[in-house]
Amino acid sequence: MNLNSMSYFEAVVRLGGVAKAADEMQVSVSAVSQQLRQLEQQLGVSLFHREKRRLALTIDGERLFQTTTTAFESIRDVRNAIMRQRESFHLSVRVSPSFGDCWLAPRLADFIRHNPRWEIRVDATPNFSDFATEVIDLDLRYGDGSWAGLHSSCVVNDLILPMCSPGYLAELRAISQDPREQLHQARLIDSAKAYFRWNTWLPRHGVAPSKPGFPYRFDRSSMSMRLAIEGAGVALESTTIALDALLSGQLVPLSPSFEAIEFPAYWMVCPHRHVSRRSVRLFTEWVAETGQEHTARARRFLTDLGFRFCLDPRPHLLPGA
Repeated sequence: MNLNSMSYFEAVVRLGGVAKAADEMQVSVSAVSQQLRQLEQQLGVSLFHREKRRLALTIDGERLFQTTTTAFESIRDVRNAIMRQRESFHLSVRVSPSFGDCWLAPRLADFIRHNPRWEIRVDATPNFSDFATEVIDLDLRYGDGSWAGLHSSCVVNDLILPMCSPGYLAELRAISQDPREQLHQARLIDSAKAYFRWNTWLPRHGVAPSKPGFPYRFDRSSMSMRLAIEGAGVALESTTIALDALLSGQLVPLSPSFEAIEFPAYWMVCPHRHVSRRSVRLFTEWVAETGQEHTARARRFLTDLGFRFCLDPRPHLLPGA
């Protein structure tokens, strides 16, 4: 049966005339009439009583219209929903808390200004998504990029270095002008879930702490950074989390004697089937581009202070990491 002919029939009855149907279908009146005749020939029945300038449905015509109008209404609803979806995007993102608070949130407003039709839900939690049971489009995960069975691509690099408040640095310099001796005497703030922690960084740079263990330990980098800003000690933190505080002078690098360690830290992670979703692709491209700009800005800032850089692409292989 010719589906095209039935769509013309449904339009004629719904709109109440051949001419109105021709306008909606953007065809000639004769084309509509021809489709109606073809449909009646295919079915072998009359669908209309033709009374001068008026068309009235026969019993068979009424039965066919009740079925076709329901079907075509459903098709129109789906088509309109698809068209609306093309104009707006829905995205669910899971992100680590410190990255979400210190990096993503301040930049998301710019993305929204340029993409006002998007609807974005951000879930800030240290727990990774279970894509088999949760309705999440993608994770922005901190790690080394090795998640079995999932697609991952690095979007932001970390630059790691010791940092503290200007006041606390002045206290350390009053003790010694040697940065290693300063760290030996310093109160060290430990970020417990970071890949680069004091227990691996200090031996790597030939520094021994004055006491075993660390007086302050947090599972959120944002908390470690906040404590360092308040002058409580030295944090081994990333420019991803702390760049704004460094640029504003709330935090200062301890010393350019220690190179800044760079490694791929934040990753877009999702099932392979999600990669083809336009919203996932566009959002990931924006995060990656913004991440590159951020890292370049951090490099320039540290270069001006005399820092050298050390690329360490596999931090999870470090002893004790």
